[in-house]
Amino acid sequence: MSDASDAFYLPLGDGRFTSTEHTGGPWDPRLQHAGPPSALLTRAIEQHDGAWPGHIVRISVDILGPVPVAEVAVTTQVLRSGRSVELVQAELHSGDRVAARATAWRVVDADLDLPDHPEVEHDVPEFPAEPSELPQGWGGGYLAAMEWRESRGSWGPPGAATVWGRMRYPLVAGEQPTGLQRVMTIADSGNGVSYVVPFETWLFINPDLTVHLAAEPQGEWICLDATTTLSDRGFGLAASRLFDRRGLVARGAQSLYVAPRT
Repeated sequence: MSDASDAFYLPLGDGRFTSTEHTGGPWDPRLQHAGPPSALLTRAIEQHDGAWPGHIVRISVDILGPVPVAEVAVTTQVLRSGRSVELVQAELHSGDRVAARATAWRVVDADLDLPDHPEVEHDVPEFPAEPSELPQGWGGGYLAAMEWRESRGSWGPPGAATVWGRMRYPLVAGEQPTGLQRVMTIADSGNGVSYVVPFETWLFINPDLTVHLAAEPQGEWICLDATTTLSDRGFGLAASRLFDRRGLVARGAQSLYVAPRT
């Protein structure tokens, strides 16, 4: 049986959680990778009582400051509710400050008999048979808490890449992650998968993450097909397509702050 600490977060009650070492990020192991907090905010929005049964179609996360690997708390509120769409907000609190905020649009659940219509074909990237090793010096925290399989390109040399990822541990102890929580856990890795300047000498940090859903994600494995474009003015964009084993489930985007390491 797995130990209770084999999760990204341990629930304390009243919306409070202990962050485990599995949340630690690559920039500083004392600070969380933004993937787990994004998924934790998503969980809170999914569990918030809405006006009617519905589905999240877009979630946008703003990272307002560093999130330490420590106790955090999550609160939610409805910002706007109507008959068919609803805007819900979740905030992640670290001590006396809001460290991250997510807003999500929900649409009312329906059972439609859609007419025949054109559909864009998206080939599902190849699913490798064997796990992939991380580059030397990478590992621990979040990176080790995920199982990775490189489908195209490589984490090592800079450039666009396609990887499959699976959470080795539940997001919250004692719970099975939802498909959307799995997507949000990996979606923030788009800039890391597709970085184009050396990790050792450059920063390419994202202050936000936006994910638009195209289908309900299913299964443990999520594929991240990512590219990065940089400007010499100190910013950039990491854009990604996200797949499950059946097809395209979402598109993600991250704004980037780009600077030499000092």
